[in-house]
Amino acid sequence: MAAIGMTALTGVVFGLALAAPPGPMNAIIAEESVVRGWTAGFLAGLGAMTADIIFFILAAFGVITIVERAPLLRAGMIALGGVLMLYFAYGAAAETHSVFGIDDTGTGGHMVDESENDDDDDSEAGNKSSDKHTEINSHVGTGFRKAFILALTNPYQILFWLTIGVGLLQSGTLDILAQTPYIGSLLTGVIIVETGSPALIIGFFVGITVWITGFPATLIQIGRRINKLAPVVAVGSAVVLAGFGIVFILRGVRKALIIV
Repeated sequence: MAAIGMTALTGVVFGLALAAPPGPMNAIIAEESVVRGWTAGFLAGLGAMTADIIFFILAAFGVITIVERAPLLRAGMIALGGVLMLYFAYGAAAETHSVFGIDDTGTGGHMVDESENDDDDDSEAGNKSSDKHTEINSHVGTGFRKAFILALTNPYQILFWLTIGVGLLQSGTLDILAQTPYIGSLLTGVIIVETGSPALIIGFFVGITVWITGFPATLIQIGRRINKLAPVVAVGSAVVLAGFGIVFILRGVRKALIIV
């Protein structure tokens, strides 16, 4: 039991290590969290994790190996993912303008005319605020769809499940932290685990769940203490999505040109 527990705990660490680094998925989670609240942020993360579960099942049965064998298809998916990121970046920027009232004056709020009747202004502002709150809540599931679609078109996510992901159920060993994006080379050899145990897979998805639960909650708690955080996070998310979108498009086009 102790060995199974340690294996599951290692899986949790692995899931956190892969889910936490900055990227387009976390940008969507962050934007949904500060604009629509914790539930929307969690659902965005759940959308990405749902795609992971689908890829895991397909990879376990060898279904998605077609992507590995079709380099032109892979290049097209990279470019398509980039286009989707640019589209979502535009949507994030538009929502930031709408929700936080960022306008040409740079005030980020409603202008107040002191000569107008205060009661009428308060009533009108209250109605607008209520309408905006209702509109935001009605789109609480948008993040799930965005993250799910983006994950399904992400060839790097597919290739992960074709290689490392499938290897989690095969007997052998895996250098867990060496797979961490951006800093994996610095963590090589820190945690090496024996693969082939379902506990490792369960722990992996538990780790992702911990992240998509805690990350939105942390953003919201910090936002309550720092009033300017929400619009900054929303704008930053749009910039991150746009940046990754441009990189993916250029990378996809370059790969396609090399192939043809």
